[in-house]
Amino acid sequence: MYTISVEKECGCFKRSDLQNNIAMDNKDEAMMRSIDMVNQMNGEFCGKHKFKLIEAGSSFVIAMNDSTSHGCCGGGCSSHAH
Repeated sequence: MYTISVEKECGCFKRSDLQNNIAMDNKDEAMMRSIDMVNQMNGEFCGKHKFKLIEAGSSFVIAMNDSTSHGCCGGGCSSHAH
């Protein structure tokens, strides 16, 4: 059994149609699904976070890279005065 998990669910993830903690029987399918998820998250989310894929044994973990902008995706960021 192979699992795909998102290490930290930001607001964009919670509003998306993506799922966390997915279990799959086939390693290649799990890898392809996790790569597709990372690409979708990096391409469609607000851009505050960038995501990377980490393979750890039978787990594929989608983790955040460092913050890349001052925007906010609703994941608990402090509000900015305008």
